[in-house]
Amino acid sequence: MNPPQMFSRRRFFALSATLGAGAVLASCGGGSSSGTGASTDVLSGLDGSLQIAKRFSPESIIPGKVRLPLSLADKTGVLSNDGKVTLPDELTGKVIDSETGDVILATVTARRYDENMAVPYWPFVFNIEKDGIYILSLDIAPETEISFQVLKRSDVVMPKLGDPLPPFDTPTTDNARGVDPICTRPEGTCPFHSMTLTEALKSGKPVVYLVGTPAYCKTGTCAPGLDALIEISKTLENKAVFVHADVYKDKTATEASPAVQAYKLSYEPLLYITDAQGVQIDRLDAIFDAKELREVLAAAGIS
Repeated sequence: MNPPQMFSRRRFFALSATLGAGAVLASCGGGSSSGTGASTDVLSGLDGSLQIAKRFSPESIIPGKVRLPLSLADKTGVLSNDGKVTLPDELTGKVIDSETGDVILATVTARRYDENMAVPYWPFVFNIEKDGIYILSLDIAPETEISFQVLKRSDVVMPKLGDPLPPFDTPTTDNARGVDPICTRPEGTCPFHSMTLTEALKSGKPVVYLVGTPAYCKTGTCAPGLDALIEISKTLENKAVFVHADVYKDKTATEASPAVQAYKLSYEPLLYITDAQGVQIDRLDAIFDAKELREVLAAAGIS
């Protein structure tokens, strides 16, 4: 069980007691995975109608690139790679303007990701240039749809794509800056605490900055994501600087760390990626596996 949560939306990703259409699913869910594609009629034989579980926060979507990771569920809960149901490799759908009813994007697709995860997810990535409330309707579940809001850029307080990533003196092995432990990785402090984020942003190299708590998310995203990032960093030959900051100030896990407070974060994990000038060019939220990490870093020129 997770310890008491220290900021308002830390439990945004908690699984609904009664999982319904557009329900919210825990970002931590882990294990090994395997599986192949399936047709819609295979999924229609589930215990109850097919439902969509949100894996994203509604608080940080702004005009431009939108990433909406989803999982599938029925009335018994989220669907996993346990062999009981064969899940599809790809989902398709459309995006509708909720106010006008107009189809904004006639076809959007999401590939399945589940490397080292028990619960697969499908991240829909597309562009929307106007704020407003939209609907994502999946072809595989036409009677189930989810809404999401694209906020005005000025209404989102956390660091945004296209802006310089704000410098912050994250805890290091030389200076914990009041955080103990500086890294809750079960295997010990990770190698991404040799310099502060401030120093990394002055390095002249792209920066990959992870905010997450591996000790309290061992099988979901934080711990596997950090471990994957460690392995990936070994192959990049100093092409980027990697920095990690944990989300709790101490082992009581009741107070947000200075790194969380500095960016006014209300959920985690988050992975920020900058260019060599320190401008944020991409971000992964809430859930990501090793495969998506490699792809996003490669797209940012870090490969």
